[in-house]
Amino acid sequence: MRGRTKFSFIGVCLLALLLSACGGGNGRVPVSQLPQEPGLLEQPEYRLGEGDTIAVNVWKNPDLSVEVPVRPDGFISVPLVGDVLAGGRTPAEIAADTEQRLAQFVRTPKVSIIVTNLVSSEFQNRVRVVGAVAEPTSLSHRKGMTVIDLVLEAGGTTDFAAPQASKLYRKEADGTKIYPVFLRSILQDGVLDTNYALIPGDVVSIPERRF
Repeated sequence: MRGRTKFSFIGVCLLALLLSACGGGNGRVPVSQLPQEPGLLEQPEYRLGEGDTIAVNVWKNPDLSVEVPVRPDGFISVPLVGDVLAGGRTPAEIAADTEQRLAQFVRTPKVSIIVTNLVSSEFQNRVRVVGAVAEPTSLSHRKGMTVIDLVLEAGGTTDFAAPQASKLYRKEADGTKIYPVFLRSILQDGVLDTNYALIPGDVVSIPERRF
């Protein structure tokens, strides 16, 4: 029994050391592993989607200037050139493509694109929390919103949650990044290292405990 107790004690110590090394034991994360502050992130330029309406203005050619919606197939209709892909593109990309196509009809065309009605942005501007919360939810992002704000909006965690194993999923320029969220440390100990400020598109996932 003494040997078994000794080994159990050693196992607990090793587990504590491991948790401490991973940052999960006290809820702290090295500064180098924290996501960038929202104000420091380069905000991606808006890309058009189905239902958005844009004004296509061709300089000195009012007859070619139109206001058109992005169709379900992602295209818009422009005089002379016909269909131009707009879905998934920025206004600058649409303007450049339209200029290139118009060049065979108009000498040195200058095209500007103005977004007059945003419809598809509704889902691009949301933040989401899934998993072991009372009400998994999707909310419109608001400036200053943090992980805790989102979790509280979802009614808090359930009795089966593993809050210390939560994750933040964020799309960045080089792909989706995953950051640890130590909810128990935030809620019980007031350690706010992982109470990240959210940006549109963020997803917070809270797993259930393994029994």
